[in-house]
Amino acid sequence: MAAGDAIDASLVRRLVAAQFPQWADLPVKPVANGGWDNRTFHLGEALSVRLPAARRYAAAIEKEQLWLPRLAPHLPLPIPEPIALGRPGEGCDWPWSVCRWLPGETAEEAAPTDLVRFAEDLADFLLALQSADAGGGPPAGQHSFHRGGDLAVYDAETREALGKLEGEVDTRRARALWDAALASAWDHPPVWVHGDVAPSNLLVEGGRLSAVIDFGQLCVGDPACDYGIAWTFLDADARAAFGARLAPDPGTWARAKGWTVWKALIVVAGLPGSNFRQLALWRRALGEVLADPEG
Repeated sequence: MAAGDAIDASLVRRLVAAQFPQWADLPVKPVANGGWDNRTFHLGEALSVRLPAARRYAAAIEKEQLWLPRLAPHLPLPIPEPIALGRPGEGCDWPWSVCRWLPGETAEEAAPTDLVRFAEDLADFLLALQSADAGGGPPAGQHSFHRGGDLAVYDAETREALGKLEGEVDTRRARALWDAALASAWDHPPVWVHGDVAPSNLLVEGGRLSAVIDFGQLCVGDPACDYGIAWTFLDADARAAFGARLAPDPGTWARAKGWTVWKALIVVAGLPGSNFRQLALWRRALGEVLADPEG
């Protein structure tokens, strides 16, 4: 079974040669910071290969294959274009995908030159995504790790993290934000939700947002989770521009804070399953959301 660190360029070469011999002569190179849920590799100059890192991420592959081509025409920025679906084999137990390579560097590697404009462009992308027909789309659930769904799923571990961090962070403020998030609900028709709007999934070229990648948590539901980047990456001015463009109702903004509080707390508290490589990012995000005077 290939999982995590066992997924390497050698495995990708074997898979490609066995299933897509037309690309067998293309070089395979791992992508720097190639993902947590998935591992991504260059295949030649124009293609990429994406393999799930564990069974729980495998559902994302076929979901992206089905829905990304349908969503792409409605969006103002490029998204991954699947061109082939790989089968389990060669020691890989799950489906995998070949997509066209999207140029650019992630926003965490290449900072936008104008963060306010970046925030507005991202908001416009999310609004377009939400405007696409959500009929028949996959409802939020385990496949999306409950992004787009009910925050209460994570209530127990949020409160566990709060207990662990007593005296280390402002847990009184964090509890207040969490309780406010749980007190609200999305009472509109479900919309498309990216599910992981993070600087590592936003590409930058020429200083501007150029593409959005990694739709593994794609679902239809409540978009509040997509707004957490307001505190994980944006500064105060960009956050204000982002919020003004999106114009969410107060409950949705409260839930966006709730999603941020949950993830930041479990990472900072060191709960199992957290991506500790992003500890600095989530420490910063926790400080930003706790200090935000709005709500």
